[in-house]
Amino acid sequence: MAELVFFSGTMDCGKSTLALQMDHNHRARGRGGVRFSCNDRAGESIISSRLGLQTDAVEVHGSTDFWDEVVVRRTGGLRVDYLICDEAQFYSAAQVEQLARLVDEMDVDVFAFGITSDFRTRLFPGSQRLIELADKVQVLQVEALCWCGRRATQNARTLDGIMVVEGEQVMVGDVAPGDDALMDDAVPTAGVVEYETLCRRHYMRRVTAHGANLMAGSDQTLPFDIEACLWPGAGELRRS
Repeated sequence: MAELVFFSGTMDCGKSTLALQMDHNHRARGRGGVRFSCNDRAGESIISSRLGLQTDAVEVHGSTDFWDEVVVRRTGGLRVDYLICDEAQFYSAAQVEQLARLVDEMDVDVFAFGITSDFRTRLFPGSQRLIELADKVQVLQVEALCWCGRRATQNARTLDGIMVVEGEQVMVGDVAPGDDALMDDAVPTAGVVEYETLCRRHYMRRVTAHGANLMAGSDQTLPFDIEACLWPGAGELRRS
């Protein structure tokens, strides 16, 4: 039976890579599918991986109706057995409900991939509805890492190197200097916007890699020991 499966995780955990691999596997077995994406870092109508893989896709807009997308293709003679839905956190709750209806009424498998929470640690509307409706929710096993070496669980936004916790939910930015845009829905008014994955401890303390390097090399008095926040052995590596 068809299923609605939501693959979730932080940035840098391989969601888009898995989406492309799953599409390849299903097509290799003769199944017909449609790839969807929204605000991909490489541009419109593309699913791209940070490993360098990419392929064309249908861009999802606010007016996109997944039910109509499948009906049009099937009535035109095209085979649609499954959907690959990348960057699903940007879909509306109504669009997620359309995906669930396709699974239940047309027997179409839906594989959705997305970030669960934003830089404020709040659920994206699309991700929240997917968690509520999906037959399966799978956290990807490839772990993104915080600068300290621990498993990263939060997506942090920085403005000119300073971590921020207020602002538009979707804003253009880089995951590292020189990388392509991560989110491309609203244009920042000023400053350089970047994103970084952090463990919960350093997210709550607002300590990014840049901030940790500055504090470790200064004489400022801190409410905690920077070295104690590092993974075992990291302090020795920094001093060597």
